[in-house]
Amino acid sequence: MKGIEKWLQKVINGYHSIGFMLVMGVIIGVVYLCRDDIGILLLDHNIIITEEESFSFESCDLFNGSWVYDNKSRPLYKEKECSFMADDYSCQKFGRTEFKYQFWRWQPHGCDLPRFNGTALLEKLRDKRVVFVGDSLGKNHWISLLCLIDSWIPEPSHKVAQWHGSLITFRASEYNASIDFYWEPLLVESNCDDPVKHRVRDRIMKIESIEKHAKQWIDADILVFDSYTWWLEPNMTLLWGSFENPNRTIVESGRVRRYEMALKTWSNWLETHLNRNKTRLFFISLSPDHKEGGDWGKTMGANCYNETEPIMEEGYWGKGSDTDLMRKAQSVVQDLETKGLNIQYLNITQLSQYRKDGHPTIFKRHWEPATEQELANPVAYSDCVHWCLPGTPDVWNEILYTYIRFKQ
Repeated sequence: MKGIEKWLQKVINGYHSIGFMLVMGVIIGVVYLCRDDIGILLLDHNIIITEEESFSFESCDLFNGSWVYDNKSRPLYKEKECSFMADDYSCQKFGRTEFKYQFWRWQPHGCDLPRFNGTALLEKLRDKRVVFVGDSLGKNHWISLLCLIDSWIPEPSHKVAQWHGSLITFRASEYNASIDFYWEPLLVESNCDDPVKHRVRDRIMKIESIEKHAKQWIDADILVFDSYTWWLEPNMTLLWGSFENPNRTIVESGRVRRYEMALKTWSNWLETHLNRNKTRLFFISLSPDHKEGGDWGKTMGANCYNETEPIMEEGYWGKGSDTDLMRKAQSVVQDLETKGLNIQYLNITQLSQYRKDGHPTIFKRHWEPATEQELANPVAYSDCVHWCLPGTPDVWNEILYTYIRFKQ
């Protein structure tokens, strides 16, 4: 492209009037055939030819569609080339030899997702702070976004990630932008707040306490929340008072009720403290698991292990997805919207339901070595919750990108 630009500049400088118009016709034709992904070609200080980019939400439902196999435009990055890939999602690194899961593109009904453009996104995020707040699935989502923009920042010193306890910060220095992740699996304070040592069987939540977490992300320009998987435990304890106080009040409650109470604490805090003129909010709907193979016609006891194709039955819904929790979250988000907060509920559940093939299964770093019994029965220790990268979370980010770039 650079060679073409220099040649065109010489031609423009040597012709005028009718000849100039003819040359401009040639230029436009060349630009149309050779236009780059950014959509802008600078020929000299006074001439800029642009490729119009627009998107209408009115005629498009991004969340209903089908998966299309596409080995031309997918994957959007390579696992081994992502500077920020995590071992939890590195399926190829840990032995997966079937890579078809990387080549599926989400095709909404009636429209196309805008092509991801890292430069355009980073320009939108210039001088801004984005924070993903949630659990390991939120981190899965965040790592996917870092991998998507990685190749758009070629200079390694211009992109740095640093760990600060529950907060991991990523800086794109050329744009003065940060895209951070904050470990907060239950939204409110809990005995699971340690980002490393959080595998606690008896989960206890301070159901009305969020300030400790919220002060870490209140200054963000964009907040992306997820909170679902950690609520599926059958028994969890609600706490009023401190963890150390022997006179604390403890109450047992049902799954939906305690989720509602935590969401209420979260939403009340946002309504009271958030700068509505500055901060945009996104709440990611539940990320489905594929632990029950019987849901898609396999024998009982089977799961996502050895699955290599998406589910093609449109409207498929697995039993493992708690629709009561999903409706509760959607209701709270809609209530915040009516109160004037700039919040969007991104319903990635249905499109992710189809992707039984996209999980790490046994192909990830296992923090505790598998036992002989598990090795003999890989189904038993397969991860059917998180997602391989490249993979399904990249589509979540394509949708997030569309909202950030094309919706105010």
